[in-house]
Amino acid sequence: MSTAVDVEFADGERKPGAAVEDGAPVGKLAAQVARGIEAEVIRRGWPVGESLGSELELRERFRVSRSVLREAIRLVEHHQVARMRRGPNGGLFVSAPDAGPATRAMVIYLEYVGTSVSDLLHARLLLEPIAAGLAADRITEDGVTTLRSILESEAAHREEPGIRSQDRLHPILGQSSGNAVLHLFIDVLTRLTARYARTSRRLSKADILAAKDTSHQEHRAIVDAVIAGDGAYAQTTLIAHLEAVADWIERHRVRRGPQITGNVIEPEVVEGPGAKLAEVVAARIHDDIAARGWQVGLSLGSEADLLARYRISRAVLREAVQLLEYHSVARMRRGPGGGLIIARPEPQASVDTMALFLEYQGVTAEDLRIVRNAIELGIIAQVTARHAEGDEEVARRLTAAVRWATEGPADDPRKADLFHSELALLAGNPVLSLFLSIITELFRRHASGHDRPLPGDRALDEVQDVHQRILSAILQKDAVLARHRMRRHLEALIPWWH
Repeated sequence: MSTAVDVEFADGERKPGAAVEDGAPVGKLAAQVARGIEAEVIRRGWPVGESLGSELELRERFRVSRSVLREAIRLVEHHQVARMRRGPNGGLFVSAPDAGPATRAMVIYLEYVGTSVSDLLHARLLLEPIAAGLAADRITEDGVTTLRSILESEAAHREEPGIRSQDRLHPILGQSSGNAVLHLFIDVLTRLTARYARTSRRLSKADILAAKDTSHQEHRAIVDAVIAGDGAYAQTTLIAHLEAVADWIERHRVRRGPQITGNVIEPEVVEGPGAKLAEVVAARIHDDIAARGWQVGLSLGSEADLLARYRISRAVLREAVQLLEYHSVARMRRGPGGGLIIARPEPQASVDTMALFLEYQGVTAEDLRIVRNAIELGIIAQVTARHAEGDEEVARRLTAAVRWATEGPADDPRKADLFHSELALLAGNPVLSLFLSIITELFRRHASGHDRPLPGDRALDEVQDVHQRILSAILQKDAVLARHRMRRHLEALIPWWH
């Protein structure tokens, strides 16, 4: 038996949502309801400020209990898709999201899995030169003012301790590209790089000032090229700068294993206007876990201990714990010897949030094509090289992934994507794997929110054939042909976005 979670849209038409087995865990059912609410917001065109209905109306629409609906609303609020307003004329109102919560969660997850400086450099070299080239083509008078103000700020803060003032240019170049996907991904990469740089060994003031001056000179050359509209020079200058940054970090950072210690979450960001207390507490606990080196299985204390430590009510703590459990950061274990136990973080919650944020940003098919091409073509080169070095796992895993497109379960919505995700995993770069997951989820949510079915069985046969030809080129150690076939394949996927 199953219960259909329906979504009622503005035109009064009811659309069937995902089926959930009767007796399914509350958390699973709440996640299904949250996804239905989010699909409705996408279908309506993300009308910020509009009501999706009162709590009673939503309960009747989705045919769920108050506890299930309230947990679903907590997830929707955490994704910043909508907020529940209590009292007369209250209800669930569509909100304008920002990428902050998911960006921080992604940074911590990538730290946890042991992202290296070389992983970061490879991802940045794939994406940032594209952003610089696009920025040179699209620069406006306001853009010129913004870029030059950043250079002025770098010079004005030269004497301040640390290197944080040197981080701002790269995300702004991403923003200047006009591509929301590039902007978001470059922001994550910049935060991670800065985290590594801030774990450097103690340096003299003269060494820090010298590093700042060098970085500032390189930034000025990049900005001048962008303003002059010389995209090629902006790209080559940026590449040289990124390689120098990676070299500096490798020479100076303190190695303490794959995790980075220290504060992860900036209090002024988490505790800004509109932040819910439970989200602030969840962020602080998240921060404490990262600062301890992410010791999976360690107890952070009982509920009573946590209430005293964070000086909050039981209701706030329990809501914060639900958010931590949603991100697989920690689990509350009941009974003797229980408490809040550190878990292994999973990326899916952040992937979902990022995909929703990019949908809100109005990402275009061209935006996706540019970023996905860069990521997947870079991955192809790495995997072909790995096979050429004699790694037999490449052929085994990719052959199985090709077959899965038609042999996998009929109701598996991700089976056509397995070949791509396996390529990303075989490339061994967790950053690229996570970014590709976000793009794939964005495609899936866009199709669902706009009531567009994903490819059927006939299309899956065609997909399997294309994947097999890409695999054949990899097994022949022909990276050029593999890249050509992948590029053509990705171009064929873009019409599904429209």
